[in-house]
Amino acid sequence: MKILDRYIFQQFVKTFIFTTITFVSLFILINMVENLGDFMDRKLHFTDIVLYYLRAIPETILITSPVSSLLASILVAGRLAGSSELPAIRSAGVSMSQLLYPFLLGGTIICAVNILNSFWVAPIAAVHNHAFERDHLGKSRSNSAAEGSNLHIIEPGNRVVTIGRLNTSLTAAKEISIEEFSATGIAKRIDGESMRYDSEKKEWAVDKAAERKFTATGEEYHTQPTINIPLSLTLKSLAELNLRPDEMQFTHHWQYLSEKKHAGFAGLERTRVKLHTKIAVPFASLIIILIGVPLSAKKKRGGLATEIGISLFAGFLFLGLQKTIATFGYNGVLNPMLAAWLPNLLFLAVGYGIYRYSPD
Repeated sequence: MKILDRYIFQQFVKTFIFTTITFVSLFILINMVENLGDFMDRKLHFTDIVLYYLRAIPETILITSPVSSLLASILVAGRLAGSSELPAIRSAGVSMSQLLYPFLLGGTIICAVNILNSFWVAPIAAVHNHAFERDHLGKSRSNSAAEGSNLHIIEPGNRVVTIGRLNTSLTAAKEISIEEFSATGIAKRIDGESMRYDSEKKEWAVDKAAERKFTATGEEYHTQPTINIPLSLTLKSLAELNLRPDEMQFTHHWQYLSEKKHAGFAGLERTRVKLHTKIAVPFASLIIILIGVPLSAKKKRGGLATEIGISLFAGFLFLGLQKTIATFGYNGVLNPMLAAWLPNLLFLAVGYGIYRYSPD
């Protein structure tokens, strides 16, 4: 790496780290003010609150990285232009593509880190933080299986398990109904107040159970305190019923979606958009640099305030487009892959246009 490239790269990385820390700090401050009353009312431990905000950092970095990258590229390039360093660099024969090299190198590193973050780190942290919000802050999960209508699970042997609610630990369920069918219709039904997993017997135990058997001559009915039933349903699959797409690691998310599509499930648009978004978002930080550097390569009036204003406007415009277009994907108006990648493609086109007509 040339001395000039190393100098610009170091300036870009330092500025990106500073802007990222600023955005993360602002998020924590705003969120803490919003939840401070709940923290005090519920008498939460200080360490629990600290862990909650530490686990929120990966998702915050993922969301704000495009804005931080744009702001860093505009500030560094603008500083070079404002101090007359850039004209001297350009007069020495350095083209715009050569000037972009250290910025794109930094963007590539940010992209690689964010891929790891998006695929694995942020989903793991989201699982713990959503559980914290549910258990300690009383925040419901409207798109969670546990908060919606009854879950109907098809079991081998013509058996259907209906679960009314899942407990927060995901090891038990309430309002249980298990129906077994024969060629002529329903053969047996078991209703229970709750169902828990017996780790010693490796099977499920239905508590306060009422069992009905339907025969040609009539119906047999009796109750039992507990009925042990072997099910193919596992604790892992039960936990998956309560996971949201942003809580799934990438490989798990891909496998989950493949299994649901193979089984013929409908209404998977949101899950598909979320999957493609996990891939698309990390690349946004790299793409958006193509706008920042050529845009600031020319000295402007207004100085630093203008540079910051332009970068914040463009960055939050990107985030707004991302949320808006994703909604079209959720509703089936756009192809899920297109809904995830369209903001990147639009900004890539704008960046290429600015680069194409910038002075070389």
